[in-house]
Amino acid sequence: MAAVKEKISKVLKNHHFAVLATVTTDKKPKPWVRYVFVNSDKDFNLWFASFKDSRKVIQIKKNPEVHLTLGVDSSDEMGNYLQIQGKAKLITDKKTLKSKWHKDWANYFKGPEDPNYSIISVKPYRIEFVTMKGAEVWEAKKV
Repeated sequence: MAAVKEKISKVLKNHHFAVLATVTTDKKPKPWVRYVFVNSDKDFNLWFASFKDSRKVIQIKKNPEVHLTLGVDSSDEMGNYLQIQGKAKLITDKKTLKSKWHKDWANYFKGPEDPNYSIISVKPYRIEFVTMKGAEVWEAKKV
């Protein structure tokens, strides 16, 4: 288990662009996918910025189950990547917003005090480290 955790940590440290899948709020829910700029911590918790009233926020409030794919930033890098299943939630408290602020988000928000700025946090419960030969799995002890 320690070996797969190290491999996952390395991918999370070196890659920040992820594809996020949520579920629409239609009568017949469907997947919806978009790119996000992700940061992480040593416990594999993930977070990214979002507009408070965005489609993803509305979808996550209705269904917090999300899936992220991370680890490939160009077609030249097809190799190891992560498939991440987790539960997402909206964060709006000012202390967290300020502590999680990333300078690259200044392209979208005026700063951590911007009233449209929020954070989506994702607590993974399953991460697959995928290679061309197969996958190794890390799972949280409690889901």
